[in-house]
Amino acid sequence: MKPLTRRHFIERATRLTGSGYSAMMALNLIPASPARTLSLQGNGNGKRVLILGAGMAGLAAAYELGKLDYECTVLEARNRPGGRIWTVRRGTRETELEGDEQTCRFDEGQYFNAGAMRIPHHHESVIRYCRELGVPLESFNNTNEGAYYYSDGGRGPLANKRIRQRELHSDMRGYTAELLAKAFDQSALDLPLSAEDKEKVIEYLVAEGSLDAGRRYKGTARRGYRVAPSAYDQPGTPAEAPALLHLIEAGYLSPHFSNVPEYTYEQQTTMLMVPGGTDRLTEGFVKKIGKKITYGAEVKEIKKTEGGATVTYLDKKSGATKALTADFCICTIPLPVLSGIANNFSSDVQRAVDLVPYNNTCKVGLQFKRRFWEEDDGIYGGISRTNLDITQVVYPCSGYLSAKGVLIGCYNYGSTAERLGNLSPAEREKLVLAQGSKIHPQYGQEFESSFSLAWQKIPYSQGGWAVYSPEARQRYYPAFLQPDGPVYFAGEHTSYLTAWIAGAFESAVRTVESIHERVQRGS
Repeated sequence: MKPLTRRHFIERATRLTGSGYSAMMALNLIPASPARTLSLQGNGNGKRVLILGAGMAGLAAAYELGKLDYECTVLEARNRPGGRIWTVRRGTRETELEGDEQTCRFDEGQYFNAGAMRIPHHHESVIRYCRELGVPLESFNNTNEGAYYYSDGGRGPLANKRIRQRELHSDMRGYTAELLAKAFDQSALDLPLSAEDKEKVIEYLVAEGSLDAGRRYKGTARRGYRVAPSAYDQPGTPAEAPALLHLIEAGYLSPHFSNVPEYTYEQQTTMLMVPGGTDRLTEGFVKKIGKKITYGAEVKEIKKTEGGATVTYLDKKSGATKALTADFCICTIPLPVLSGIANNFSSDVQRAVDLVPYNNTCKVGLQFKRRFWEEDDGIYGGISRTNLDITQVVYPCSGYLSAKGVLIGCYNYGSTAERLGNLSPAEREKLVLAQGSKIHPQYGQEFESSFSLAWQKIPYSQGGWAVYSPEARQRYYPAFLQPDGPVYFAGEHTSYLTAWIAGAFESAVRTVESIHERVQRGS
């Protein structure tokens, strides 16, 4: 077996969580990014700032600059704010870059978050804005031991059989504890421990793995019951644990089923969400700055000038080409889009724009006639995982016991998302229903409608989020931290929190601070 290098570890973590940020932070390759708040003195003296993009970074920047008496205009190419904060509801329409059109036909009140859907409890910048804007939060059930794992392929008695996550977690804790206890018993571990220390470790392993008196794992009620306890005379019969070999043969020890997503710093409990859809956070900003946003404004050129910056854009409503000039420009446009816009950026900035890649990612929302995952399977929120192309099934964390529901039948990344994204929406629906039926056979009878998207094919995004290798972070990232003359850069791609709302917010805070300091200096 080849040794697991840092690079391979980061790649595996990225496949499982969609981002290598936490893996690199754990290896001390990048620093943590603490939340920052603004407490600035003085005012902008009417200086004009053009903000390109009404995503989270653009909205936050306009909101904060407005407090300081700057004159802001936000140019947004779409007909909606939020960028990759996008909640799909009945009537939502989208045409992908290759011309595939969709209109969401979910029932009124049904929705799914096509973009950001969860907020780590330690992302204080997001929580601060929610509090300031009056946007409520509630728990997002990111981890559910009652959800399923499904390994397709493999061999042995567990091949192609779904199992509850608690079953695999309990079994692997038990077998791992048993192996370690045996190693300590046989002094197979070369550790400077006294006999008393070894006994303490073994006691811990016995408790952690639920080992029997012989320090063996034979199964435990932690993994569930074959016959559940009752209120009468039935104490319950725990389900038998499969042999470790059978778990291995079935494929349940592959990276697809490791606990990396749950162990990842950004995904540890408690996670939060905006009830009713993450776009409620967008609406909070729009209530404050809505008049400053020009929709249907597709940027065509960004030009540094002697007195500031000039941005040329296409007014999609009138078809006219227009230009605006300002003292400063804050560019939040995603890099795959920005690389196709004419500009006179410095060579360092242009190189960074062209060479920082974005992750492919797909989501498919499925509406069902009834919430069978609750009624039949006892799953309330959480995520089922599989080695199939759909990768994850994300269950709604609200509206429990409602008649109908929408779950995310596919959420994947990288090359898997590229394959799925290359299919038409109808072909995606067919694939997702076929693969999801292996986890939930009820799909065929209960399905009503779907809406799918491949972020790499969504206009004005063209990708899910920026992906930095350690080398790219060192080589290209610094170009976004300094102004290129009058042009500043913000967005999740200009932070260490790529793929998270907090990355957009904290980059906006950094940029507003930098502009304001410059204005106060008079430079």
